[in-house]
Amino acid sequence: MVQFVAAPAESLAPVDADGFWPQVALLSQLGYWGIHLACLLALFAGPSAVDLALCAGLVALRMFGITGGYHRYFAHRAYRTGRAFQFALAWLGCSALQKGPLWWAAGHRRHHRNSDREGDLHSPREGFWYAHQGWIFDPRWGATEVDAIRDFTRYPELLWLNRWHLVPPVATAVLCFAIGGASGLLWGFAVSTVVLWHLTYAINSLAHVWGRRRYETGDDSRNNWLLGILTLGEGWHNNHHHFMASARQGFFWWEVDVTYYVLRALAALGVVWDLREPPARVVDDSRAAQAALSHPTPNSGS
Repeated sequence: MVQFVAAPAESLAPVDADGFWPQVALLSQLGYWGIHLACLLALFAGPSAVDLALCAGLVALRMFGITGGYHRYFAHRAYRTGRAFQFALAWLGCSALQKGPLWWAAGHRRHHRNSDREGDLHSPREGFWYAHQGWIFDPRWGATEVDAIRDFTRYPELLWLNRWHLVPPVATAVLCFAIGGASGLLWGFAVSTVVLWHLTYAINSLAHVWGRRRYETGDDSRNNWLLGILTLGEGWHNNHHHFMASARQGFFWWEVDVTYYVLRALAALGVVWDLREPPARVVDDSRAAQAALSHPTPNSGS
């Protein structure tokens, strides 16, 4: 299992990765709840075919920005790519309105270091609501943990995007309006963004309380087939916590992992390379664990 260890702060130059955003947290919260409230307008504005296409397409595309970009690339470095596509992944992830790539990936590395223990950003042990979305309003997690993501702070374009993470979603909203007018903005941007938020949050909350555990990982992570489908493969969460460095989270052929399929297609085109796979011992461990559950060894003391 790969662990990410923060470098000693005193040995590294300070980096401003957030700009002025930590000082305007209230404004961000108003925007967050404002987008939720805007979705109520959908009750009075039935979508057109164009609106539905925009909504579904932007949920899927931006979900990949989170799963294939923010998560498997920036947080776990599960594959390699060039600098241009690295920026494209960061832009796409930003368009999902989940802050910048450095903030997201650094926080996720913290989650793995402290999963379901003190220091975890979003453990359901602190309450289901907190794990689902309450944590994003906690001032402890508002700033980017620069020392946990030094491998990417050396790219000035990523630092710029982390500071100005609202640029991609604003551009996305403008595009939706240009294509579909007010209803395109409502369905293509607001509704799809809220759906995307809560699907992502469900991995932090539901995937730690609902599902099956194949591995003993020291936390509460679970595999959930429904979340696996809805989040392009992220629902195989117990697999992921067992071997987080893998670009493939559905370890078996029946565990649908659309993000991995897309990465394989991109690898075939030469856009990404060196996809990390779960080694054979991980599969063997899984089969041994399942066999032990199916045929438990009698307790010698019974």
